[in-house]
Amino acid sequence: MEDLLHYVLNFQVLILVLVVVLLKNAIKFVPQNQAYVIERFGKYQSTKEAGLNFIIPFIDRISADRSLKEQAVDVPEQSAITKDNISLHVDGILYFRVLDAYKATYGVDNYVFAVTQLAQTTMRSELGKMELDKTFEERDILNTNIVLAINDAAGPWGIQVLRYEIKDIVPPQSVMEAMEAQMKAERVKRAQILESEGDRQAAINRAEGHRAAVVLAAEADKQEQVLRAEGEAKAIVAVASAQAEALRQVGEAAATEEGQKAIQLDLATKAIEAKRAIAKESSVVLLPDGATDASAVVAQAMTIIQKMTKGS
Repeated sequence: MEDLLHYVLNFQVLILVLVVVLLKNAIKFVPQNQAYVIERFGKYQSTKEAGLNFIIPFIDRISADRSLKEQAVDVPEQSAITKDNISLHVDGILYFRVLDAYKATYGVDNYVFAVTQLAQTTMRSELGKMELDKTFEERDILNTNIVLAINDAAGPWGIQVLRYEIKDIVPPQSVMEAMEAQMKAERVKRAQILESEGDRQAAINRAEGHRAAVVLAAEADKQEQVLRAEGEAKAIVAVASAQAEALRQVGEAAATEEGQKAIQLDLATKAIEAKRAIAKESSVVLLPDGATDASAVVAQAMTIIQKMTKGS
């Protein structure tokens, strides 16, 4: 009885172990950004994506574990010939990811090796379409063309190429020396151009400064002449006003009795002085008719003044 009980207990343990093993093989936890390709009796059955999945133990098996993350592959250095027959050594980095695990498993034997070789051949083809100078100037365009060409060919493999970056382009030593000489000549040329531009600008600045100085001097001279003319005009007006005021005052004084006497005295004095001056210069003295003495001269002058006063 004890033997039977022991046998039953061992059988239950065996069944439990078998169930645990079956469950362990049946339950599959697929990590994020990964995919399991499942085969049943050697034939493709399904693709299990991230999360909890079940398979039939001993019947289904994981044929391939494909990462869906972006991958970077170093493309080895290789030789390529440009359109102008210059040999270059070029290397780069290829970035791609698996879009379809089924195609990546059954469409190609080794998709990493295949896409790397495709990148090399495509790069040689694209470089053969460009001249040497363009390979340096249009590197972005070259990278884009390589990506487009690889994606067209890698579609059946379930691979998407995201970008391709050329790390280095190494031309022959003779070409590098020629390029350095050309760059040196170009720098000398730019320096000479900048120097000549500086001289030209300096000459222009000097000419503009001289012209501005001449203009300012002319403006200053013009302003000086205008101010001088205005000053002279004001002086003339002031003198004329003073003379007019003096004549007005003389006229007002001449209209009085005292003014008449003063005028007679002044005229008599000037007449005597005139005769004395004429006598010094000549021995012959000419007098007007009836003007034999100073009183006659004064009388004539007074008559003239009275007529002028009446006329005003």
